[in-house]
Amino acid sequence: MNVERTLPTPEARELLEMVREFGRDELAPRAPGAERDAAFPRDVFAKIGGMGLLGLPYAEEHGGAGLPYEVFLQVVEELARSWLTVGLGVSVHTLSCFGLARYGTADQKARWLPKMLGGSELGAYCLSEPDSGSDAAALRTRATTADDGYRLDGTKAWITHGGVADFYTVMARTSDDGARGISCFLLFSDDAGLAAATPEHKMGLRASPTAQVRLDGVAVAANRLIGEPGHGFAIALAALDTGRLGIAACAVGLAQAALDVATDYAGQRHQFGRPLRDFEGLSFMLADMATGVEAARALYLAAARRLDAGQPVTKQAAMAKLFCSDLAMRVTIDAVQVLGGYGYVEDYPVERYMREAKALQIVEGTNQVQRLVISRQLYGQV
Repeated sequence: MNVERTLPTPEARELLEMVREFGRDELAPRAPGAERDAAFPRDVFAKIGGMGLLGLPYAEEHGGAGLPYEVFLQVVEELARSWLTVGLGVSVHTLSCFGLARYGTADQKARWLPKMLGGSELGAYCLSEPDSGSDAAALRTRATTADDGYRLDGTKAWITHGGVADFYTVMARTSDDGARGISCFLLFSDDAGLAAATPEHKMGLRASPTAQVRLDGVAVAANRLIGEPGHGFAIALAALDTGRLGIAACAVGLAQAALDVATDYAGQRHQFGRPLRDFEGLSFMLADMATGVEAARALYLAAARRLDAGQPVTKQAAMAKLFCSDLAMRVTIDAVQVLGGYGYVEDYPVERYMREAKALQIVEGTNQVQRLVISRQLYGQV
């Protein structure tokens, strides 16, 4: 199904067309086997890095493309439409670069950003812990001062790209002053004392590794502190605004993929001598699915345009993540229903889409947390 898009430039339209063709020809055919075998497609990330897709919203001077989030997020949507593992991976990588790109010093950016944005390195974002997921400010990972900088000890949990990432943006406690006692650090996969556990065995997104990352006395030089000491939680929250928009875009891409399969099936499958699309009960279901996808896309793009204009987006990002991921769950369930028994077996991808959609209601803050963020924003609370 063709997606009608409003894009700011002809170049952006060409970019989206290139990504759509790449997804159709190279990502979609690989997705079923890789998800079945839990095979992380590192070569795909190297390739899309070479295409310039791992640094789209960041400054050109450091290897990015300097594109607005309005365009970047639609790229993420198209990637997720073909293979959610890849769309999600691009979103997470971009989130992992955010702290350095926004709060790093000129020397830090010049030293590390080009490789991150140029595609030769893949990132992971480490905020959650086994006992502090939704309550991220309660994290316990500790960074103690040492003669040459800091030493980090603790365990991070639910880390996308854990064990396969080249760098990790890590939030750790430098004092006991609550949220104001958290700082942001840049770690690398070859740092002594950094190790990933066995990846989690997940219901969906099996090709995207999710693992605990354990820090055992990891020595970090002082120049790998991003921002000021104690500013890590503020950095994390600012990053999550953009990360939640990335999840919203992924959700819309996944919902669009499910809608594509359902509409195609309903047009080809015949019952009682008529195509399924001619039955009002089913055609109305497809109409509701299509309307929801369009509404979700409009919501995340409205938030993206606010972000590009320099306006606050905490409330809008939470709304987009909440609405789009709930919509993806509903559309994928309905797609299974449209296909009937065929929707429940692996011959068609909608059963996988349904399993994958559930994760999007949880990552980057559960949807219950999004409702909490939104309600607090309504009353002017932080």
